[in-house]
Amino acid sequence: MREIKNVSVIGVGFTGKQIAATAALHGYFVRIFDINTPILADAKKYINGVLKRNKKHELIKNVSYYDKIEEAVNTTDLVIEAVPENIELKKEVFSQIDTIAPKHTLIATNSSSIAVSKIEDSVKRKDKLLNIHFYPPIPTRPMADIMRGSKTSEETFKIGKKWIESVGCHPIVLKKEIHGFVFNRMWHAARREALNLWAGGYADIEIIDLAWKIFTGMKMGPFVLMDAIGLDTVYAVQNSYYLESGDQKDIPPEALKEMVEKGDLGMKTGKGFYTWGKSKKI
Repeated sequence: MREIKNVSVIGVGFTGKQIAATAALHGYFVRIFDINTPILADAKKYINGVLKRNKKHELIKNVSYYDKIEEAVNTTDLVIEAVPENIELKKEVFSQIDTIAPKHTLIATNSSSIAVSKIEDSVKRKDKLLNIHFYPPIPTRPMADIMRGSKTSEETFKIGKKWIESVGCHPIVLKKEIHGFVFNRMWHAARREALNLWAGGYADIEIIDLAWKIFTGMKMGPFVLMDAIGLDTVYAVQNSYYLESGDQKDIPPEALKEMVEKGDLGMKTGKGFYTWGKSKKI
């Protein structure tokens, strides 16, 4: 079974930079690509901070940053795609990786809802594809869904599972394909009902978050968590469930769509369901 030494992360927003930091912290050589220069700079600051706080200064040199995807994947063993939840964009990225990366390279999507089988027609190496989906913040939620595509080989699955374990996370194994995987499938139901309670005017977001925190013992309620993820991503994921199920209950509320169109996307823009700034943190 081939050993993974080099890991590439494509797209280093909220989750991508955490995946990269986790891989670097566990001794992997990490190559990072993003088309957005400020996001790339923010990822470097974040990853260096993680390594320094964990007294792993010497590992900083193992992480490199690129604004050209070719340079990020041309000598890698595993690529994890973490671009926005847009299936056509993901297909385009997968096709680019497939063309450039070595033949042995595994390609995984960190999509929070899209099955890799829906992306696999864009590549030739269908036996080397996986869903590997992390749940940020990774240090406090050390798990990752792992799911096969329709042509994924058993060796690919074993290598992927072993790699998840090697970065200190529990593999959440899917026996067969399902939209949304394991925890996200359950989280979808809670998120959908929280949004419908809010959009329907049944309860304020603060009350819904309070009820969730008291009952579950979690530090974050659903609306804080959605702000952390990004409301553009939340909207796209909700739409993906509706397209999959056809269930009217899965249609994201019009009020959420309006927030996204206004650019109120949560923590990354300073305003979402809550207003975020230096004085307000998770």
